[in-house]
Amino acid sequence: MEITQKIAGLASRVREQMDHIVNEEATKNAMVMPFIQSLGYDVFNPTEVMPEFTADVGLKKGEKVDYAIKNGGELSILVECKPRTTDLASAQFSQLYRYFNCTEAKFAILTNGIEYRFYSDLDDTNRLDKRPFFIFKLTEYNERDIDELKKFAKPVFDVDAILSTANRLKYTNLAKTAFAEVVKAPPRDFIKLLAQNFYEGRMTQQILDDFTPIVRDAMAQYIKEQVSQRLKSALETTAGEESVAGAIGGGEAIEKPDAADEKDDIVTTQEEIDGFNIVRAILASEVDPERIHMRDAKSYCAVLLDNNNRKPLCRLHFNSKSVWRVGFFYEGKETKHDIQSISDIFAHRQALIDTMNSYQE
Repeated sequence: MEITQKIAGLASRVREQMDHIVNEEATKNAMVMPFIQSLGYDVFNPTEVMPEFTADVGLKKGEKVDYAIKNGGELSILVECKPRTTDLASAQFSQLYRYFNCTEAKFAILTNGIEYRFYSDLDDTNRLDKRPFFIFKLTEYNERDIDELKKFAKPVFDVDAILSTANRLKYTNLAKTAFAEVVKAPPRDFIKLLAQNFYEGRMTQQILDDFTPIVRDAMAQYIKEQVSQRLKSALETTAGEESVAGAIGGGEAIEKPDAADEKDDIVTTQEEIDGFNIVRAILASEVDPERIHMRDAKSYCAVLLDNNNRKPLCRLHFNSKSVWRVGFFYEGKETKHDIQSISDIFAHRQALIDTMNSYQE
């Protein structure tokens, strides 16, 4: 079973058990150990995964880190766990810091069972960085996150390969966070820099105040337009012009249920049609799109392989006005993910492919 499927299954189970995981021990047993196991490590082999790893660090005697993971007999990853409810952004990890400095491990993980923060010594050799170079959230991840996580799997673990991209990954993530803050609340200097390109008058405080909401709205509109264009291009490439026409209202891209099967109170919305066409577009390179069908219901819209209820690819939960969710399947269990826009379905491409392949097998 691939890491993608293991992580999806763990995420689904964690969502169900969340309210019962109330302390650090429960977090370790129900969340952290299965996570380590999903990477291919034997959590029941103390020569590979060592719980309560003890070492004397300077004047500190008998200190413990929750787990030490060995790969090929070499100490590779240290793991410090916090209770599920801990905010890792403000959590202390002094033990992890001291252990990292005196062992040969090149990576350290700080986790609350849901969020996994990966650290190394990119800034200063043999000193644990203050900022993680990679953050994986079990309840909110995309295909790119899975690709990064796979690098830590036992069969392919390569310190040099990970470090070669870790620095770029770290600053890319920091840049994304900074950009999100700029979009949310553009600083005055940024407003002034942009406004100078199209406003010729004197840049007074009042002018900056006037332009702040304008610039913020302009950035949001630009991002939305870029996402829409990407969606349209992807549909044209993988599903053909006919599918695109259906997605934008110019034609019928799906085969709707027979009138005899339809219920008066079931309405197939344009958003559900768009979502269905995106799933078709994603899987077009893997399977004949004609095998992918849509079957609408009151509470969700199902996308099925071979129009078979036993082969669900995903479910579109678009009936709520407050939040949209897409449900993906792993061993018959549905895992729901919140999405902000329909194009967010593209981020779950691998989950769709893995689900489809499980039916093919």
